[in-house]
Amino acid sequence: MTVNFKVVIPARYASTRLPGKPLQQILEKPMIQWVYEAAMASHAEQVIVATDDERIMQAVDRFGGDSCQTRSDHETGTDRIVEVCEQMGWSDDTIVVNLQGDEPLMPAANLSQVAQNLADSGFDMATLHKPIDEQAALDPNLVKLVTDQFGSCLYFSRSKIPFNRDQAEAEYAGHIGLYAYRVGFLKAYAGMPPCMLEQSEKLEQLRALYYGFSIHSQQAQATPGPGVDTEDDLKRVTQLLMAGR
Repeated sequence: MTVNFKVVIPARYASTRLPGKPLQQILEKPMIQWVYEAAMASHAEQVIVATDDERIMQAVDRFGGDSCQTRSDHETGTDRIVEVCEQMGWSDDTIVVNLQGDEPLMPAANLSQVAQNLADSGFDMATLHKPIDEQAALDPNLVKLVTDQFGSCLYFSRSKIPFNRDQAEAEYAGHIGLYAYRVGFLKAYAGMPPCMLEQSEKLEQLRALYYGFSIHSQQAQATPGPGVDTEDDLKRVTQLLMAGR
């Protein structure tokens, strides 16, 4: 049975490496519009941009999207999503997909997949991954994960995992930063203090594992294009979108 879910897109204006990132123009649209339209194509019940910046809200309004103004003191995008859930009055069993505002090339199929994964697995969180080669596994900007045989996540790291001690043939999985969770879990997560693992790796999902919550991962149905962190990323994404026309 097809699962019902909402999508929340956290979007900050004050990006360190690319200020005003959600409003950066890609062809004839601001980046946040590309992300929003990908989310709408997933057949989500509702799509909301969560931001503390009036300029982003105005841009979303211009293209006919929905946004929610959140506080400016949130430390993470997840905290921003929790505020949206509370403002909207969503029930604890509502499934929410967290789509980052700098992922204009995220296939819509992946959003419905991760929501269905959460519903089918019964885990606290669900996410996706893709196969990568050993060279990519060395990149600290690409998060890796390892799971057990049933898809239960054991660990996430910026380091190469698993460590290939004897240089035998190994398989590596690159994390796709797309999450699904229920509102009740999100509220519990927001009340947990950050842990050492999370602070060391700078990976929010490690907080959930540290406190004993479960995360399930599936290989993504469609491999997403690159996200946007820098000016070079923006040029690359623009070229890919232009080539796809």
